[in-house]
Amino acid sequence: MQRTDALRALIANRLSAWAHHEPDAGACKPAAVGLVIADEGTGAALRGLTGKPRGWSTRAALILTRRAARMNRHAGQWALPGGRMDAGETAEQTVLRELAEEVGLVLDPGVVLGRLDSFVTRSGYAITPVVLWAGAARVLQANPDEVASIHRIPLAELLREDAPMLEPLEGSAHPVLKMPVGRQWIAAPTAALLYQFREVCLQGRATRVWHFEQPRFAWR
Repeated sequence: MQRTDALRALIANRLSAWAHHEPDAGACKPAAVGLVIADEGTGAALRGLTGKPRGWSTRAALILTRRAARMNRHAGQWALPGGRMDAGETAEQTVLRELAEEVGLVLDPGVVLGRLDSFVTRSGYAITPVVLWAGAARVLQANPDEVASIHRIPLAELLREDAPMLEPLEGSAHPVLKMPVGRQWIAAPTAALLYQFREVCLQGRATRVWHFEQPRFAWR
């Protein structure tokens, strides 16, 4: 308990000192996603996890999902819980609503720790990432219309020595950013938000990610 309490305080302090970047979103649709820290607990298994536990990270994880195959856009891709912002909503309100709708997790607004940089996607969204502390979050229930599976990714996995993976993209001045998870990988924009969470919240390093590219399959 002391280790996780210390981690919560550490992340909250780092986010309170972080001047998050709000890019000019133009005509992009506003959206918000949650970087939800919970106990490692149990979740859909991933093969080949290689991150080495270090203190607090032996019990802490991020909640990620795989999008349902029936989704019209980005079906089957890795995602952070979240979605489009309704009129009049803040990013925090959107994330709390979407967590309840997508994974059955009902949280109080007091669990919000802060924001990271908003990310404008090639598919026309301006995504605001909100960091939340969910504690045990013992019972999660996937909404089958939106979520195929729910995963708890240990924070240690974000600290792997082979992360991030940067790949050149023809015609772009910036590389595609990917984060390895087990024997798989997650691409930007989700990977960019995971990487900034790692750098700012876990490592205490001022790192911007708005410029990283997304693979072409994510442009649609």
